[in-house]
Amino acid sequence: MYLEIVSPEATLFSGDVTSVTVPGVNGEFQMLENHAPIVSLLQAGNVRVKGDIKIDEAFKDKFSAGKNGETVLSITSGTIEMKDNKIIVLAD
Repeated sequence: MYLEIVSPEATLFSGDVTSVTVPGVNGEFQMLENHAPIVSLLQAGNVRVKGDIKIDEAFKDKFSAGKNGETVLSITSGTIEMKDNKIIVLAD
């Protein structure tokens, strides 16, 4: 599936991933390939991404390494949409 993480400043990441876990306002949830369409608000927490992730040098300082090979981005709030195996995270 394809993931885009967009901040007010720039697109921080775009590429293929195997899973995305986000801090939803009603609790953390994970999306895998062929997940049902969803739109949700996000609260402060970590967006955790699995896959062969290549982060642009200009944005490497915003990401960290998590457990089990995850790539982690800390956010204060945001919105997520998943439809047709494409995920868009609008993050603050």
